[in-house]
Amino acid sequence: MEFRTIVEIPHASFEIMPCEEVLLVGSCFADGIGRKFNDNGFPAIVNPFGTMYNPASILHTFERLLCSESSEKTLQAIPRIVFLTLGTNHVYRLKETGEIVDNCEKRPASLFQEEELTVCECTNYLRKTVELLKSNNPEVQTILTVSPIRYRKYGYHESQLSKATLLLATSEASMTSTTSNTSYFPAYELLMDELRDYRFYAADMLHPSGQAVDYIWERLNEWCFSREAKSFMEEWHPIRQALSHRPFHPESEEYQRFKAQTQARLQALQEKYPNFKSTIYDTFK
Repeated sequence: MEFRTIVEIPHASFEIMPCEEVLLVGSCFADGIGRKFNDNGFPAIVNPFGTMYNPASILHTFERLLCSESSEKTLQAIPRIVFLTLGTNHVYRLKETGEIVDNCEKRPASLFQEEELTVCECTNYLRKTVELLKSNNPEVQTILTVSPIRYRKYGYHESQLSKATLLLATSEASMTSTTSNTSYFPAYELLMDELRDYRFYAADMLHPSGQAVDYIWERLNEWCFSREAKSFMEEWHPIRQALSHRPFHPESEEYQRFKAQTQARLQALQEKYPNFKSTIYDTFK
């Protein structure tokens, strides 16, 4: 007897390769998944200009990354794999200019006007983002997700309406012929329809728990990771655990042997996967 509904996810039309660079922009859910990529040996750039919750601000991030010569964070090229994680359709306009701002920078609320983007507006911002990415890298694969994080400040009904707007917009954007390199990954549905229990939420009852993020990560692996990428992670995990080990007696002969063996295993992994980089290794030297 089955006591839960399983979200069926057909395999993606692309595959992530071992140690492939990934770019994630969007809500704080992107931060959680970005950490999973980095922990598992995939170099991930996450929200280079801070967390972005709505489609307009996500577009602004890529305009700054690709079109602003004055920005220190301007990218020469976009990675092949890009995740856009949408949190809300709510935006804030600076009354003085009418511009949608990405960060109110703790300025008085009276300076801003809160608005809700329509499905059409959200879709257009997503299409512009995808077109900008593709103009920089024709091979780019853009993965759209809707963050499962709930927004209590809007009210729970209003939060659901916001998510519904984003779900409709991602569906429109991923199905058009001009964005055929765009896919949708159902992170929102995995938490809301499959896990569907408060034990999979953090203490605030709004954010996914670590266990929920781990599960969504597993399903993401199944959806779009290549066989080679999965093999790499199987090889990397025990080495990563060894690198994270903190000995009671670091000067002991036993630990020095352990350290030498781990370094040899890491070197072999680096030779097998030339793109591999690990920040943990820097602290182990």
